[in-house]
Amino acid sequence: MPTLLVVDDEASIQHAFQRAFRDADVTLRTATTAAEAVAALEADPPDAVVLDVNLPDASGLDTFHRLRKVDARVPIILVTGHGTADLAIEAMKEGAFEYLLKPLELAELRDLIGRAVRSSRLMRVPAAMPEVEPAPATGDLLLGRCPAMQEVYKAIGRVARQDVTVLLLGESGTGKELVARAIYQHSNRAERPFLAVNCAAIPETLLESELFGHEKGAFTGADRKRIGKFEQATGGTIFLDEIGDMSPLTQAKVLRLIQEQRFERVGGTETVQTDVRLVAATNSDLEKLVEAGQFRKDLYFRLNVFTIRLPPLGERGDDVVLLVEHYLRRFGRDLGKPVAQLAPEALAALRAYQWPGNVRELQSVLKQALLRMRGSVLAADYLPPHVLGLPPTAAPAGAAFDWDAFVADRIAAGSEELYAEAVERMEREVLVRVLRHTGGNQLQAAKILGITRGSLRTKIRALGITINREVWSDDDQGEG
Repeated sequence: MPTLLVVDDEASIQHAFQRAFRDADVTLRTATTAAEAVAALEADPPDAVVLDVNLPDASGLDTFHRLRKVDARVPIILVTGHGTADLAIEAMKEGAFEYLLKPLELAELRDLIGRAVRSSRLMRVPAAMPEVEPAPATGDLLLGRCPAMQEVYKAIGRVARQDVTVLLLGESGTGKELVARAIYQHSNRAERPFLAVNCAAIPETLLESELFGHEKGAFTGADRKRIGKFEQATGGTIFLDEIGDMSPLTQAKVLRLIQEQRFERVGGTETVQTDVRLVAATNSDLEKLVEAGQFRKDLYFRLNVFTIRLPPLGERGDDVVLLVEHYLRRFGRDLGKPVAQLAPEALAALRAYQWPGNVRELQSVLKQALLRMRGSVLAADYLPPHVLGLPPTAAPAGAAFDWDAFVADRIAAGSEELYAEAVERMEREVLVRVLRHTGGNQLQAAKILGITRGSLRTKIRALGITINREVWSDDDQGEG
């Protein structure tokens, strides 16, 4: 369970956080002075810190600097009152995660702390390669014994401590983020921040601001100065996923950053100096994008200093069996299920399937199978129809998804993430129906949904939605 440390001497603020996270899956710790905060960080670093800039025994950025000295990887969110926003901006230049203005808005608070905790996890949870190093008791593993994965491990070892740009190529779901984390955690920058940005999940109009920041008044809605990720991560590592989805303008600014480690914020004239290592990833064919004039050739050459290609799961042979065994143990433990015995026909089906969604699809399929499983044997019947080579089961026309049954089933399964699971299910329901309406036309579907095409593609991959002649999802059980 993630831990949040709130450092504020105002009882009302402490109460607001206790109320906001009373029912959340977060352990809340508190401190009212700078000394208490430093001691708490030294004793047991939390996943994130919320820090007021005015404390009884410290003022300004003194506490922030002391906490950063203990552990620069812990995301720190500044809480500021009137007249202190400039201090928060200065702190962000030095690596603070974000700042909030009083009075606090509950929805904004929850979202921001959720992002901070996820960022902390990327830095602190090991991304280990058990074939070449001892596997940790907890963490994420890069599993695989096939020759192609052995080459991936060797490449990580060769490049991790070399302060050069790395380009990760591979289909969606092959583990590019895990490789990026492994490079970071074995690098000389492992004690500094690691920030990840999915370029396809952020609208083009906002991506430049997310990366480089903006000045107040730079565009409609820019009501305050913002420090971007490249400035926040000075001394650390930036992971840009789906870099092929960048607009030409953002590509130009990234090129300059790689060349000179300098940039300007959106709407600004001040040149900002930074020092970041860039790890980029894409499932696109950048060479074809260059030929089509959709990606800058000079940026491609700058990114392609050291390339690591991740093999698709369908080409990894018996690695599928290794991964199935690992995830059955892990998900069985997480879901409170008994250690599942895999029926021979189920293993044969999993081994024969080509896994177009790669490891991410395998994880989704195994979770679904475990949730459906009765007893301790995972039979082939519990696998989704498409894994068995069967067409998805069709429901009667107009049939609605049974939310009562869904909630009851998840409660019975002991879920502690029901809200997130319901939101994911709702997204899948909406996307599948809109895509069916457009005949799989993603551009038209994105327009109807009011999101970018890149964001839609990301959701399609994450939710396991397949578009062939018809549209269906991994766990289709007859959504009309």
